[in-house]
Amino acid sequence: MKTKAVALVTGASSGIGEASAKKLLAAGYTVYGTSRRGGKAGEGLFPMLALDVTDDASVEAAVAELIQREGRIDLLVNNAGFGVAPAGAEESSLQQAQSIFDTNFFGIVRMTRAVVPHMRRQGSGRIINIGSIIGLVPMPYVALYAASKHAVEGYSEALDHELRTRGIRVSVIEPAFTKTQFDANNVEPDAKLPEYDQIRVKLAKVVAQAMEGGDSPDVVAEVVVTAAQAATPKRRYTAGKAAGQLRFMRRFAPTSVLDKGLRKNLQLDTGEDDV
Repeated sequence: MKTKAVALVTGASSGIGEASAKKLLAAGYTVYGTSRRGGKAGEGLFPMLALDVTDDASVEAAVAELIQREGRIDLLVNNAGFGVAPAGAEESSLQQAQSIFDTNFFGIVRMTRAVVPHMRRQGSGRIINIGSIIGLVPMPYVALYAASKHAVEGYSEALDHELRTRGIRVSVIEPAFTKTQFDANNVEPDAKLPEYDQIRVKLAKVVAQAMEGGDSPDVVAEVVVTAAQAATPKRRYTAGKAAGQLRFMRRFAPTSVLDKGLRKNLQLDTGEDDV
């Protein structure tokens, strides 16, 4: 009898993480989720481990508990992350920039370093990092978030090259706007400047509308399962129609056309952002 593959999904208490955990469970995986509080989630369908991806000891403890329970780990889905509400890049202090990277990028590094030794010993494993199409097609007024997700892109591709000869593959998923509570959990910039007051208010409305009309978390979760089960996984997967269109434009459209389209969608051509 074949042993079920064991999956660990960070940030699984809601949104993309929870949807991914449920889809993986339905696909036959033994699934563990994580959140900073641990406890119950997923309607009791899968156990939750307490884990803070910004804390080395917390990461090591959660992975050790999983290995103690299951003896192996076959799939890591790095989903935990947060953003900053739309604002000028200069409106975030260096400390806030470091905080964003500590979760969105270094959190992935911590999880990877904790899990890869076990996968190496097994001779197999999959790591799926939830990035963002904004990491490939950066948008204005979310510069630090875009930078953190761009770092995830580079790290994931390099890591896949390193680990594939050891039976481990790495992929990054690139969603666009997804209908979750992600924007509600955005932190406000901590060094606000009056020069950006108007554009901040305007973009908050634009982004809220985009999130409301975005893809369901299930759309992203389905791509996670596809990447996890692919015999020869791709390094990058877009999730949803909008993300696919943006990646196509990034590859084939002139820069001026892509820039104009981004600014139009964000309603930035009124001149207000230049005041």
